[in-house]
Amino acid sequence: MSPAPWICRSCTRALARSHVRQFVRFASNGSYNAVPRTKKLWLTIALDTSSLLAPALLQRAQSMTSEYDELQKTLNASFDSTKAKRVGELSRVAEALKAWEKSQASVAELTSMLNDPEQDTDLVSIARDELETETGKLESLARNLSASLTPRHPFADFPCMLEFRPGPGGLEGRYFTDTLFKMYKALCMRKGYRHSVMKYEFADTAGDSSSSAGENPLQEAILEIQDQGAYDLFRSEAGMHRVQRIPSTESKGRVHTSAVAVWVLPSFPENGTGSVDFEDPESDFYVNPQEVKIEAMRARGAGGQHVNKTESAIRMTHLPTGTTVSMQDHRSQQRNREEAWKMMRARLADQRREAREEEAAKLRNSVLSKTQITRGDKIRTYNYNQDRCTDHRAGIDVHDLPNVLEGGEKLDRIMDGARDWLVGRDIELLVIEEEVKEKEKQEQEIETKSV
Repeated sequence: MSPAPWICRSCTRALARSHVRQFVRFASNGSYNAVPRTKKLWLTIALDTSSLLAPALLQRAQSMTSEYDELQKTLNASFDSTKAKRVGELSRVAEALKAWEKSQASVAELTSMLNDPEQDTDLVSIARDELETETGKLESLARNLSASLTPRHPFADFPCMLEFRPGPGGLEGRYFTDTLFKMYKALCMRKGYRHSVMKYEFADTAGDSSSSAGENPLQEAILEIQDQGAYDLFRSEAGMHRVQRIPSTESKGRVHTSAVAVWVLPSFPENGTGSVDFEDPESDFYVNPQEVKIEAMRARGAGGQHVNKTESAIRMTHLPTGTTVSMQDHRSQQRNREEAWKMMRARLADQRREAREEEAAKLRNSVLSKTQITRGDKIRTYNYNQDRCTDHRAGIDVHDLPNVLEGGEKLDRIMDGARDWLVGRDIELLVIEEEVKEKEKQEQEIETKSV
């Protein structure tokens, strides 16, 4: 019997554009070459895509892709802005699914080639290498498809504000608040993110004393990051950041634990544009001026002759929710008023979003325990004695703590891990939602048939 024709590596690679997880077991190279040709295909391949892509997600992706294809046909006949917007929303899913299906077809073809006992030995060897390489990409591609199905965060494309407040730990907590503030500021400088300090307020009772490391005792600080999409980059940083270290004032060498609360809020343009409509009562960003109590007062703290002599500070209180914002960092009352309005809108919009998420979580909590980040969670620990930073959600340990606190590349690794965890959590919740919906659908069908 004549051998199969030779196929070059490039052609084989073209066949192997696949990402379906394979569990491939081959004989060792020595024994493989020692046995007869008919026994060289000692091969076990398990094509189990369900372990990487939940059936509910695959079904959802197929449904959305069908909708995408139908809308594309409609738009080719006549343009409609609403349909065009929907096509844009669905395109990411459609592209990811088509890549998935194309890869499955390629893997099936390569698998058939490997299982053919009459196939050329050299071609089998090449195909085997290509298959092993390509199957390693499956997990990443499956994750991309799953991530494309998760709803995009409503504030993902916005700039953001990082708000820092000391938690438990007394003066040490205030000092570490300054350390975290400077860490994120240094990160912005290294990355080239446009940023500005909206608030940097010392604690009244701590005076102006600084630690031996040059840390200031902060009461509150707000850092605005003005680049579009900053909210999506930093939203995984929200939560309680814990520090374990020996304070410079500790004479007995005992390790103290303190914490800092970090909020990540969306930052909106001052007048509102597009979906950010400050005049629309249905918008998350709308604040009724009649529901806000505004008080002018004298600024406190260090600041020269201007402090305590003019009423430049502003305090706003949203009466229905009790949300309070104070701003005194600028000499101009008008500037403080504008910054206070920006902060008030951001806090109220975030509260409204959280309320919607809590409603949606009721469905999930019947099946899945609550895993959302809350402001009381200890999401990260900075351990000075062990020179280690740990993100408890992602399960990542990074050493070289000074590099982390300087906003260096080690901090990038921690933040990347936290974002990956956040995406994974969103995918997990989406799977639960889809399974619950499918179960309810089946129950309704059973009830309909029984009537």
